[in-house]
Amino acid sequence: MFKTVLLGVDGSEHALRAASLAGDLARCMRADLWVVVCFEPIPSHLGQPNIQNLITERMQQAEQIVQPALEAVGETPGFVKTEMLEGPPAEAILAVADARSVDLIVMGTRGLGRLGGLVLGSQSQKVLANAACPVLLVK
Repeated sequence: MFKTVLLGVDGSEHALRAASLAGDLARCMRADLWVVVCFEPIPSHLGQPNIQNLITERMQQAEQIVQPALEAVGETPGFVKTEMLEGPPAEAILAVADARSVDLIVMGTRGLGRLGGLVLGSQSQKVLANAACPVLLVK
């Protein structure tokens, strides 16, 4: 049924639960899995070397989010690929879902925002409202 699953993660508890469920689905469906993490846009006015330093820092932070998610996913029969993208999470997830022709998007219902807590489900609501494929939200 689902051959390609997209997992959106942000390091929150809900995202780790979603990662575990996405791993279970990938194993049951023998599906490929795309794991997506987003980081805030980097202001272009910073200049060099500040931009490069900030890019490096954001990529390290994204890697710290992806690793626990990959551990929660576990081994899967298909491939597992990660994408670390700059920009608003909902828009990035929807863009990857479209570009990769995913069959299912899995993500947590609450996430982490700039100030530590996102308005209840705002990113997941945007994805749910605009996705061209089914969306599974995990509490």
